[in-house]
Amino acid sequence: MTFLAPHPATVALLLADARLPGGGHAHSASLEPALRGGMAPADVPAWMVGRATTVSLVEAGTAVVTARLLAGAGPVTAADAGGPDDRVDGVVRAWAARTPSPALREASRLLGRGYLRVARTLWPGSAAVRVVARHDAAARRAPGAPHGTGTPPRAVVLGAICAAAGMPPADVVRLTVYDDAQTAASALLKLEPLDPLAPARWVLDACAAAEEHVLRVAACATPEDIPASGAPLTEGWAEAHAHETQRLFRA
Repeated sequence: MTFLAPHPATVALLLADARLPGGGHAHSASLEPALRGGMAPADVPAWMVGRATTVSLVEAGTAVVTARLLAGAGPVTAADAGGPDDRVDGVVRAWAARTPSPALREASRLLGRGYLRVARTLWPGSAAVRVVARHDAAARRAPGAPHGTGTPPRAVVLGAICAAAGMPPADVVRLTVYDDAQTAASALLKLEPLDPLAPARWVLDACAAAEEHVLRVAACATPEDIPASGAPLTEGWAEAHAHETQRLFRA
């Protein structure tokens, strides 16, 4: 029987669909921490644009580099199934260095675990997915690992999925930026009463603002190439939010 692979654009639509049970519904892309930290709701559009051109590009670069490094991954054998993969470990460490907040790292790893379940179910034969799954298994056997290691974050798992699907790097960047913006927009409707079409416009504005960076981030080939455009205020808000006892979203 001939196996027909879906077009990479179809995979991008699937991954961008909020109905995909990957765990994203429990996260607000740092919007709830920002609002709890004192950001006015009127500033959300500008905040989304700022995020799309900083934090989202770190995530996008991480996914692009992972996809590029694992695109030619060979099958995982029994002999090497017991330890972490150096390629994945290098990307995870670079991502962690660009994500100073322990709360955000933990939240991303929880998302990564949910995405890995999606990846292993939908792409069980992918060598790239198996490499990341092996890395995750090794991390589970080593609790308390330094924050440069551990369960792969969402962006790394996303990169493995994109490698499995053969998604072009520029589309990986656009998918990552869109998903981050749409996650915040969806969360906003639960946090503040407003016309549901208003945040839809803001998502498009955020994606448009990131467009000038797409080709640069799509060209990332090594962990060192991943953008280091941080957002210190977001990091601080995330740390405070992690200690909240009443919150709708994990982060």
